[in-house]
Amino acid sequence: MTEAEAHQHSHTDVSGGWLRAAVFGAMDGLVTNTALVAGLGAAASSDTVVLGGVAGLVAGAVSMALGEYTSVSTQNEQLDLEVSKERRELRVHPEEERAEMVALWRSRGLDSALAEQVSAQLARDPEQELREHARAELGLDPDEKPSPWTAAWSSFICFALGALIPLLPYLFGYDEVYAAVAVGGAGLFLAGMLSARFTARPWWSGGLRQLTMGLLAAGLTYLVGSWIGAPTS
Repeated sequence: MTEAEAHQHSHTDVSGGWLRAAVFGAMDGLVTNTALVAGLGAAASSDTVVLGGVAGLVAGAVSMALGEYTSVSTQNEQLDLEVSKERRELRVHPEEERAEMVALWRSRGLDSALAEQVSAQLARDPEQELREHARAELGLDPDEKPSPWTAAWSSFICFALGALIPLLPYLFGYDEVYAAVAVGGAGLFLAGMLSARFTARPWWSGGLRQLTMGLLAAGLTYLVGSWIGAPTS
């Protein structure tokens, strides 16, 4: 086995657009519906809580999906526009653009001769040269744009799943808001724990962070629901 083969390792795919949308969708669904159920449960009947929770699930999932699709599409369109500008600059001012890249590579530690050699090599393949200029100047790879459909579906499904969790006690006939908040809190801790696996954060830290934020939101909406639903003399 060669040294290169022994050193092989893999990285998580962070360019497809699904991970951020999935994590954000699940967390938002859990926090939103746990808080919504807490607020409604403080003053309304169980039927109203279920109706409000399901409405929040559907509206939130659709809103998240549309938002993700629009956001990622806009980002991709902006990248395409900037790449087009760079393509035109390379065509109209090739020497100036290549001088910029040589200066950039020199600032990153390459000596002048090697930087000039790399620039000359890339100039033989205009498309590769364009990609390298885009990566260097825009910080993005034009060949690795995230999919807006992937982001939208990931967000929709994960929001819906997250929003369903605090409704489970009511759907199974247990009409106590505290049970819904407890189940929602458990879901928040689990989601935070799972998301921490994609980072260097300890699992317990990720779980506690999401649980704390979710319970703060639920506590606030519970107080609001209690205040609005309190009888007046």
